[in-house]
Amino acid sequence: MTSSRGQLPLARTLHVTLEGHKGPINVARYAKGSAKYILTGGQDRTIRLWNANLGTEIKAFSAHGYEILSISVAHDNAKFASSGGDRSVFIWDVTTGMTTRRLPGHMGKIHVVEFNEDASVVASGSFDSTVRLWDLRAQSRSPIQILEEARDAIQTLHIDSTTIITGSVDGHVRTYDIRKGELRSDYIGHPVTAVVPTQDSQTLLVTTLDSHIRLIDATNGKMLNDFTGHINSSYRCRACFGHGEATVVCGDENGMVWAWDLLDAKRLQPNPPPKVHSKVITWTEHHPSDAGEMITASADGTCKVWQHPT
Repeated sequence: MTSSRGQLPLARTLHVTLEGHKGPINVARYAKGSAKYILTGGQDRTIRLWNANLGTEIKAFSAHGYEILSISVAHDNAKFASSGGDRSVFIWDVTTGMTTRRLPGHMGKIHVVEFNEDASVVASGSFDSTVRLWDLRAQSRSPIQILEEARDAIQTLHIDSTTIITGSVDGHVRTYDIRKGELRSDYIGHPVTAVVPTQDSQTLLVTTLDSHIRLIDATNGKMLNDFTGHINSSYRCRACFGHGEATVVCGDENGMVWAWDLLDAKRLQPNPPPKVHSKVITWTEHHPSDAGEMITASADGTCKVWQHPT
């Protein structure tokens, strides 16, 4: 655990630095609810569980044979899913630290894995351009559905009770209406690396490899806002909403964290922001209930916890 100077937009200061991975961190996810626990996955093939308040490592999960690219935490925090270069989805029991299931079938690395709301279904998106849906209540290890509309690698997805949203390197955001059996495809024009919906599911925050983050109307695909200033043309740099969805926050390939006002897309101070990581920031995520806390993860091998000073 280390602490250093640095300030993010909206006056967040560094609380702790989580250090332990040997190599880049590709993903960092908060536990659900008010808990202050973080899971990180890295190129070193490990997943690590941290106490975000103390900055201490609680447990390391080691079963992957290749780098970890995605983690999804179940609603009750009792299990999580992970994926990466193994071409299988791993389901983990948090208490035992063991895998309970492994779901093979993809023909390439799995960039993203996400649970549905009650963690009865897990969805996975792969370099092989498909999304596979798995029913975790069934004994079968075969997917219950395969979505094959994408023409290039799936980089991101979101699943809820009525929709599945995918983002692909082919430049499309695809929204599948599960109930109606309908698909709407919105062409963004650049490789899509992250899609994050608002809580009401009416708008989507879409990160693309042209140094733009777009706010898209989820019902018709119309662009509502465009956030620029950061550098993001080569790596997945996940953007997120700030507290109350009033702001947009994203790290970039220069190790800087940018923030914008959601409504007018103006950059927040400091502009430009300071360099807070030595390499590309791969992931930003806001705490689900703490208004002042967020995390950044980087290819420099660290995950940093930022808080409003009290």
